[in-house]
Amino acid sequence: MDEATKAGLLGLLDAATDAGWSWRGACRELELGEVRAYRWLERRAAGELADRRPGGSPMHGLLEHEVAEIVALYHEWGEVDRSHRKLAHRGSYTERVWVSPSSVRRVLAAQGLHLHGPPRPGRSVRKPFPDWVEYRPNSIWIYDTTHFTRAKVAVTVVEDLVSRKWLADIVSAEETSTQIEIVFTDALAAEGLLTQVEARADGLVELSVDDETRPILLAVSDNGPQMTSGSNREAYS
Repeated sequence: MDEATKAGLLGLLDAATDAGWSWRGACRELELGEVRAYRWLERRAAGELADRRPGGSPMHGLLEHEVAEIVALYHEWGEVDRSHRKLAHRGSYTERVWVSPSSVRRVLAAQGLHLHGPPRPGRSVRKPFPDWVEYRPNSIWIYDTTHFTRAKVAVTVVEDLVSRKWLADIVSAEETSTQIEIVFTDALAAEGLLTQVEARADGLVELSVDDETRPILLAVSDNGPQMTSGSNREAYS
């Protein structure tokens, strides 16, 4: 609202109150907030009824050397950090400039500079099953672990991929190679395969060399660390 309109409204308020209107009633009739009207009175008394230029005080604006340091950080570390947040943090712990990530973004945008994020990883290629695998029961087993956070336990289940038969499960507060060994031993015993595993475990084999006569079945899961641990690799390879 311009200065002339404000002065006119205040003049109407003065005339209304002189005629016996209350301040609140006059403001309500003019659809003008009381607090705003009081603020205009103070500004009129100080001769500052006209609106000030927008933008606020520049006391917190960036200095020229701070802008220069942000640009220098971009050229030195932009390809390493690749984000405004990391670049701002690098400026602070190297004691070169202390600014927020939004300030880094704004300065670089004003300079026409842009950070490029890391390249997206390529699509993973699914590893095919070995040639000796046959799509029949007791040839491919799958296993997975479900966590029950409130109970603070995990349930690991072994299932036949072809027949979808639930072979064995274990409930434990831990999720290590020990639980995987126990549940697979139970599944092998339930399917009558434990004798074959024990017979082959009695011999000495070279685990780094594939032997088509050695595998009994293929175990598939995205929970790899427990199964690929040393103890389980020796037991079930």
